[in-house]
Amino acid sequence: MSELLSEDRPTTLAEAARLIRGPGSELRRFLSAYSFGLQEMLTKVEILREELRLEDDDCPIEHVGSRLKSFESLTAKVARKGLPLELDAVRESVLDVAGIRVVCSFVSDVYLVADMLTRQPDVEVLETKDYIAAPKANGYKSLHLIVRTPVHLSTGPVWVPVELQLRTVAMDSWASLEHKVFYKWDRDVPAELRAELLEAAHIADRLDATMQRLHREVRATAP
Repeated sequence: MSELLSEDRPTTLAEAARLIRGPGSELRRFLSAYSFGLQEMLTKVEILREELRLEDDDCPIEHVGSRLKSFESLTAKVARKGLPLELDAVRESVLDVAGIRVVCSFVSDVYLVADMLTRQPDVEVLETKDYIAAPKANGYKSLHLIVRTPVHLSTGPVWVPVELQLRTVAMDSWASLEHKVFYKWDRDVPAELRAELLEAAHIADRLDATMQRLHREVRATAP
C-alpha cells in the first residue's frame, strides 16, 4: 500500500468554506474530485508497480507516497498568485492540489516509469519540469509532471490534474533532509549551511551516477 503523506486540514467544511468562498456542497464536490483523481492515479502507479514485480524481482519503483494540499497551503498559493479565493480560480491556477511521489532505484528508472505512466491512453501530460536535467540552484533534483486523468462520476467524466514527482532514493533522501533543515531554521538558513547542503546534493548526484554505472555492469554480466 502507498504511504500517505498527510497535511493538516480545517476541522470542518464550514471553516474551509470561509477560506474559499462557495457553498458547502460545492466545496465538498471540489475536494472530492481531487481525492478521486488521486486514487485513480495511485491505482495506475500501484498496478504498474505490481506488474513490474511480476516480470522482474528488480522492480524500478522503490516506494510511493501521496498527499492532498491542505486548505492553508492551497489558499496561500492562490494568494501568492494574486488570484481571488474562489473555487474556479483554484481549479484553473493550482494544478498540484493532489500529488504523488514515486521513488525509483536509478535515474534511468525515473524516466522509464514516467514514460510507462504517461503512455497510458487516459493520462494526459499538461506540464513537465525536469529538475534532473536542469537542477534547481539549491541542488534539488526531481522530475515533475502535471498530468490529468478522468474520474467517472454519476454525472459524467471529470478530468482531474495530479502532480507526479519522480526521483531516485538518493534524491529523495536529500530533499527530505533539506526540507527538515529549512523548516528548523524557518527558511532563514545560514549561507555556510546552504553551501554544505549544495555539496551534499552533489554527493547524492555522484552516488546516483555510480549506482547507475554499477547497475548497467551487473545487467551486462549477469548470467
